[in-house]
Amino acid sequence: QVQLVESGGGLAQPGGSLRLSCAASGFTVGSAVMSWYRQVPGAERDWVAGITKGVDISNYADSVKGRFTISRDNAENMVYLQMNRLEPEDTAVYFCKAARASSEYWGRGTQVTVSS
Repeated sequence: QVQLVESGGGLAQPGGSLRLSCAASGFTVGSAVMSWYRQVPGAERDWVAGITKGVDISNYADSVKGRFTISRDNAENMVYLQMNRLEPEDTAVYFCKAARASSEYWGRGTQVTVSS
């Protein structure tokens, strides 16, 4: 059974950092395209960052480019999102997504709040 569990969210000050983790089970993260999305109340879920399967090529939304870094640890079967220079506009629920074959899997999300 495929499962994704996010953790690492919380309260951070503007300019601060957080690292989100996504623990995967039921498949190997190296075999999937792994992505992070975020969503604020009343809005659609927006793509934040992604990393390809096999070769680690990452891509980012313009709003987070240069501040966020997605990475994958195949040995631990984990995906991470390092978030630096956080801004109040980064406040959202962050979700981990795995895409493999013709299926998509989502975690339940972790709340990130950036406020002074």
